[in-house]
Amino acid sequence: TSLLAIAQAVESIRNGQCEMAIAGGVAITSPIQSGHLYQEGGIYSKDGHTRTFDNQATGTVFSDGAGMVLLKPKSAALRDGDTIYALIKGAGINNDGAGKGGFTAPSSIGQSKAIQMAMQQAGVLPSQISYVEAHGTATPLGDPIELAGLNQAFASVQEKQLIAIGSVKSNIGHLT
Repeated sequence: TSLLAIAQAVESIRNGQCEMAIAGGVAITSPIQSGHLYQEGGIYSKDGHTRTFDNQATGTVFSDGAGMVLLKPKSAALRDGDTIYALIKGAGINNDGAGKGGFTAPSSIGQSKAIQMAMQQAGVLPSQISYVEAHGTATPLGDPIELAGLNQAFASVQEKQLIAIGSVKSNIGHLT
């Protein structure tokens, strides 16, 4: 949801609907000591750890957090003397409807199309990418779908190229 807000803010800036935007999200769970119940095949972790892309992964844990970014055109940030932490060159969004892996899980084809959309918008070839920060649910359903989508999106890379993959979710849990 927060990444969709960022993608929409970027689009609004590009379309001249605003000069800058603040986008992000906040999730605070109450009561604090709420815990979760593990169910086989569900999203919650059996052992309380989020093990993204790990063969011992059984699910994720949820965490509280907040994240906001101020978005503006690079030229405006340079003009204003802002510290620039990153540039957003492209974004890809989708909802693959009936093709989804489940109500809350996309399909690998949908994942691939969103990745390809972002690369096309950014003018970046798959062979120019060396790292992918992934969603990484650490679930037996979600991680294989994401990896299959990445493999499809990067299928055009001819030579053997190392592309690192990771997910901050392994360190902080799933921020809702």
